[in-house]
Amino acid sequence: MCRHEPECPSYDAVDREAARVIAEHHEQGWSLLCNGVVLFEDTGELLPDGRIVAPHRPAVVRVAA
Repeated sequence: MCRHEPECPSYDAVDREAARVIAEHHEQGWSLLCNGVVLFEDTGELLPDGRIVAPHRPAVVRVAA
């Protein structure tokens, strides 16, 4: 489906979030990627096959002062 060069990663690839954004709705908190993934502001995802990926924010590292 992707017509980009190089082709965007598929929705089931580890790097699926690297696909290009084709529709952005910041006011609603989501973006649609070229591979069909709906990427939410909180880092959660809805995959084209109906699976849900829970938010996966990076861990916060605290440095002692």
